[in-house]
Amino acid sequence: MAAVMEGPLADLNKWNTEGCSIAKAMDLIGTRSAMLILREAYYGTRRFDGFARRVGITDAAASAQLRKLTAAGLLEKRPYQEEGQRTRHEYTLTQMGTDLLPAVVALWQWGDTYLQPGPAPLLRVDAETGAPVTVDLRTEDGTAVPLDRLAIRVNQPYLDHRAERRKADS
Repeated sequence: MAAVMEGPLADLNKWNTEGCSIAKAMDLIGTRSAMLILREAYYGTRRFDGFARRVGITDAAASAQLRKLTAAGLLEKRPYQEEGQRTRHEYTLTQMGTDLLPAVVALWQWGDTYLQPGPAPLLRVDAETGAPVTVDLRTEDGTAVPLDRLAIRVNQPYLDHRAERRKADS
């Protein structure tokens, strides 16, 4: 079972993966510490010490990951000051960071299904109704799409944009 590769993508040997969005995403968030820092941000952690402690990484590693995620636009650094203390910073999710949540939940859901030896340790539910929350592939009208019905095709606006960039660079 595989996705349906359409048009020039049908022959996998005749095209390359240049510009792959999955590769770009993995370059940014593909480390364990980056994903766990994002998990903590979704759970409400805001302060440096909380990230380092809850993720179980050194201060240097936490600093590097927070700097990377902030520079990429997933987190925003905001100053705060407790009475009698110096100004420090907390980290909050941006829209870009919030928009990544379905991908993170999909990974979490997969881990619950295939990697847990028994029941999942945590449940994802709607806070108002208690209904389970899951992630799956659906069309805009809500129709479920299994892998063998997922079509992958070239996006002409991407090709046009790429050609314009090359033209401007030469």
